[in-house]
Amino acid sequence: MNLTRAEAIERTATLTVNSYDVTLDLTASETTFPSTTTVTFSAQEGSSSFIDAVTAAVHQVTLNGVELDPAEVSDGVRIQLPVLAAENVLTVKADALFMNTGEGLHRFVDPVDGEVYLYSQFEVPDSRRMFAVFEQPDQKATFTFHVTAPAHWDVISNSPTPAPAAAGEGRATWHFEPTLRMSSYITALIAGPYESVRSELTSSNGRIIPLGVFARKSLMQYLDAENVFELTRQGFEFFEKQFGTPYPFPKYDQLFVPEFNAGAMENAGAVTFLESYVFRSKVPDATVERRAITILHELAHMWFGDLVTMRWWNDLWLNESFAEFMSTLAAAENTKYVDSWTTFSSLEKSWAYRQDQLPSTHPIKAEINDLEDVLVNFDGITYAKGASVLRQLVAWVGQEEFMTGVRAYFAKHAWGNTELPDLMVELEAASGRDLSDWTQKWLETAGVNTFKPAIEVDDDGLITSFSILQSAVAQFPILRPHRAAVGFYNVATSGDDVGKLVRTHRVELDVDGAVTEVPELVGLERPALVLLNDDDLAYAKIRLDPASLATAKKHLKDFRASLPRTLVAASAWDAARDGETPAREYVDFVLANIGHESDSTVVMVLLRQLATTLHFYVAPERQHTTSVAAADALWVLAQGAAAGSDAQLQFVKAFASHAQTSAQLDAVQALLEGASSLPELVIDADLRWELLTSLVAGGRRGSESIDAELAADNTQTGQLAAATAHAAAPTPEAKAQTWESVVVRGEHANAVQRASIAGFSHVWDSSLLEPYVAKYFAAIRGVWAQKSYETASTIVTGLYPSQLVSAATLEATDAFLAELGDQTPALRRLVMESRDGVARALRAQAADA
Repeated sequence: MNLTRAEAIERTATLTVNSYDVTLDLTASETTFPSTTTVTFSAQEGSSSFIDAVTAAVHQVTLNGVELDPAEVSDGVRIQLPVLAAENVLTVKADALFMNTGEGLHRFVDPVDGEVYLYSQFEVPDSRRMFAVFEQPDQKATFTFHVTAPAHWDVISNSPTPAPAAAGEGRATWHFEPTLRMSSYITALIAGPYESVRSELTSSNGRIIPLGVFARKSLMQYLDAENVFELTRQGFEFFEKQFGTPYPFPKYDQLFVPEFNAGAMENAGAVTFLESYVFRSKVPDATVERRAITILHELAHMWFGDLVTMRWWNDLWLNESFAEFMSTLAAAENTKYVDSWTTFSSLEKSWAYRQDQLPSTHPIKAEINDLEDVLVNFDGITYAKGASVLRQLVAWVGQEEFMTGVRAYFAKHAWGNTELPDLMVELEAASGRDLSDWTQKWLETAGVNTFKPAIEVDDDGLITSFSILQSAVAQFPILRPHRAAVGFYNVATSGDDVGKLVRTHRVELDVDGAVTEVPELVGLERPALVLLNDDDLAYAKIRLDPASLATAKKHLKDFRASLPRTLVAASAWDAARDGETPAREYVDFVLANIGHESDSTVVMVLLRQLATTLHFYVAPERQHTTSVAAADALWVLAQGAAAGSDAQLQFVKAFASHAQTSAQLDAVQALLEGASSLPELVIDADLRWELLTSLVAGGRRGSESIDAELAADNTQTGQLAAATAHAAAPTPEAKAQTWESVVVRGEHANAVQRASIAGFSHVWDSSLLEPYVAKYFAAIRGVWAQKSYETASTIVTGLYPSQLVSAATLEATDAFLAELGDQTPALRRLVMESRDGVARALRAQAADA
């Protein structure tokens, strides 16, 4: 299953693909489907190669009119191709497998109406699960699909959907036009009785682009298609202008599909999205904004990734980082989400900093030797750090210069494959800056730098010396060049902002080396708060000087702007997470300020960080008391929040997740049963499940209540919530049943397994998990060997005994890693990352004690 880069290079040197013609019958079976692929390609005459085809059975292989014996040339993963001609025609007839892991062609049965829904997910190496293919991004070709399916279905692919032809017995066949030239991983097939809303827009070159938004029949009543269309139009307008290139594909469909493993996938003209983005209940505004960013992210990929594609997966980071940066820029400059850089700082950058401090951290431009390397590198470095560094690059060269280079890049490389230097040469030409040193220090090294201010003042409070101290960790002692700003903040004493903490001075400069003097600030009065990396241009952790920290603790809520408030809060989180300040100080810091926070994403992130701190970083002897007090504080915040507000909803959800005492569970139960209420808080279907799961984890409710709730909400969302609730029951029997279901039998779809794992880990008595430490380390090598990557990685990361923060957990982990050796690098990496969480928690607990 694992393709190496060396094999891909050799195959590209041997052959060039022209076209695929793929015929699929989706009506033959519930487990497999006939797949016939005809490929035309040129090759070095007399050479040999192979084509990828993950199959249940191969029935026929015909190469240039010669029948090859499937038993000899096929092993279920690859088909060997001996003695190639200069021009070749290959036909492979096989049976492919429907999947329930979110890889390949995923099959789902809607519990509401029994209808079958299919969708493809091919990144990184899974188009080979649907048809025979030379599975690597630099082998672009045209793809023609012929799909037989039930006549009442809708069938969507990259090309516009044609009128179906009757195929007898309630079946029809859709003959799609050939696609434009593209990589196989962005081809797509979505089929089933999906319902849709249609619209259109006019591209910058005058073409009419048909638009579609799709979802399952049982979800269509909740789909706010007009919001999706509005964001799509805003994204088209922004990207076509910035990229200087009209939208390259004939139509643009967006499909919300069940049991999706990720947020979305940039299939050319047929983007698939996580179905949770169809909101059947009230969700935090943060989730709505996240959907908006995701919509813009996938649209950006139509140019960067689909029109121009990386040659090999070592430049995957550039695909994802570029789309992440551009989606936030588009949101800030051309949608209502004008504060999206605050969201980016709070959500994406915190992810990047966390990932970059793991033992598995790697350069942004990682060495990708094979497909397993790619899979584990879909991480915070690839997405969030890369996007942060691109923002730093834009600040370094100038935004207009950056976009000028990008426009030249698209013009030169449309429909082709590129590597990083192809983009950098255009940015250098547009900006006039030599970026070789920048590229080496930022893209080819790992680790995050830290900024600290060094300030001296005279007796009158005037600054006599100001410098920025840059440091690096010993493992990655690289001091990088940054474009950064320094902001001075004071409490306004007059005007409309009286009482607010407002910026009174700002200077932007290049920060480089261990000490950067800032002479422009000498002679100014020392402000109440000095903020390094103001406006969040640089990728660096920041620390506050003592006077600024005192101001922050007293006045965090008083910042007029959301971004500096977020940067200061992030600095406090970093210090607690790094064991520099006591965890309970951070708990107090969050609870004292979160009620005044207006940005939904910031509230969401602070609540996540609060939960991590309470569960892992507070000293064990103070953990219960601190957690109970924090839950009480969250309930007070929920009661005091504005009626029907976003904050009210988030505080109620957080309170329920932390409720453990009798009085707290009484409050949760009263909300669920309607014995009490909060103004304008609607206890809708999804909130009911969260309240019920809280009661189950607290021992108040059991299987009978869960089954009754599921009977009232027998939807896919309800089934996933029920799986979490059952697994959260605080009994040895419930944990054993979950373990057996997920690890031993593996009987459910990946989405159900994820939901069960979430409940398994929701415990107030961690001794319930102690029997599974040895079982975990005994099982995961077999899990890794026998299951697909998505399923195996879910189990390996989700069931690691993170809740058992102890030296014994580290010892058990180290013993496993020593035995594993270097046999399975991807598995080793995931376990090492989990181990690091326990080691960090022990350090933080020691600091808190």
